[in-house]
Amino acid sequence: MKHLVSKFIFVFSFFLLVGCKKNENTESVKSEIAKNSIEYASGLSIVKHEGYSVVTVSNPWPNANKNYTYILKEKTAEVPDSLQSYPAIKVPLESVVVTSTTNIPFLEMLEVENKLVGFPHTDYVSSEKTRALIDKGAVKNVGQNEKLNIEQLIELTPDLIVTFGVDNNNPMLDNLKKSGLNVFIQADWMEQSPLGKAEWIKLYGALFGKEEKAKELFDKIVLSYNQAKKLVAGKKAASTVLYGSMYEDTWYVAKGNSWVAEFMKDAQANYLWADLKGTGSEGLSFEKVLVKAKTANFWIATGAVKNLEELGKNNPHYTEFDAFKNKNVYNFESKLGATGGTIYYELSPSRPDLVLKDYIKIFHPDLLPGYEFTFAAKLN
Repeated sequence: MKHLVSKFIFVFSFFLLVGCKKNENTESVKSEIAKNSIEYASGLSIVKHEGYSVVTVSNPWPNANKNYTYILKEKTAEVPDSLQSYPAIKVPLESVVVTSTTNIPFLEMLEVENKLVGFPHTDYVSSEKTRALIDKGAVKNVGQNEKLNIEQLIELTPDLIVTFGVDNNNPMLDNLKKSGLNVFIQADWMEQSPLGKAEWIKLYGALFGKEEKAKELFDKIVLSYNQAKKLVAGKKAASTVLYGSMYEDTWYVAKGNSWVAEFMKDAQANYLWADLKGTGSEGLSFEKVLVKAKTANFWIATGAVKNLEELGKNNPHYTEFDAFKNKNVYNFESKLGATGGTIYYELSPSRPDLVLKDYIKIFHPDLLPGYEFTFAAKLN
């Protein structure tokens, strides 16, 4: 979809500029060099023009029936009439409200965390740097994701609210727009490629006038990720892996094209549900999981559990897995911030290279002898 959107914008811009008599040749050349700067993310397109960028967000939620296009406009830019129908956002931003902890690392990496003025349920934020801003009152608690405090947001008057939708029915989004607030719908959470998620830093680079810095940071992450992949390139995916835990009466296993499964594949591990097509997860009974994964070498357990005793108390049947008996159970969610936020949820989408190295340390510890886990913890 990303390439189709990029092609559309290119062709559209070409005919628009060719139709202008003034500076016809110069403008045609400009249209030819305008291209989508996104390489990995499937739901984001950023096409930079002189003084403005065209940003398109596709597949903003599962089974979405529309895309969102925004014009990021610099102060003196002239935007073609054909793009006037799209929401215009003045950049660089001076203030912003974001609604997902995954956005916090992007702001900090670009050194614009001081532009953050509001966040829903601030206890979820783990980063010490942003927590310091929250503690001194510079970042206000603006409610919860689906119940944002509109009155408070109007009082804050942020240049932009970056939020997300979960389906085609989003009354909160409509109410924000009706209140005269600028809203940007993002979809980083829909990305299944580890590098695709991380590439959304380029959106924040465009919003804050730090495109070059964002590209530099992302390129370093890509390099680090690919270097980690090279470490295991000659290794056989011998270790069998169980992933997940019971939630009430259902065990949700990550499908074979999901974010989690991509890490397993790149770490040269034999994820037992790698052949389950699709993204997201599928609910199974405990019995089905036990039949397939009883003898798995490793278990990546979900939930904020601290040790095997606690995990066993959650469900006594867990002790039937060989990975539990052999103490080969790992967890990525046990490390919490000062107010209870999960560090993995916040930081991992922006640093997939560190996630991959954690997985490699689990499955091929000899390749990273001096490496210490960033997110993962072995349960004892």
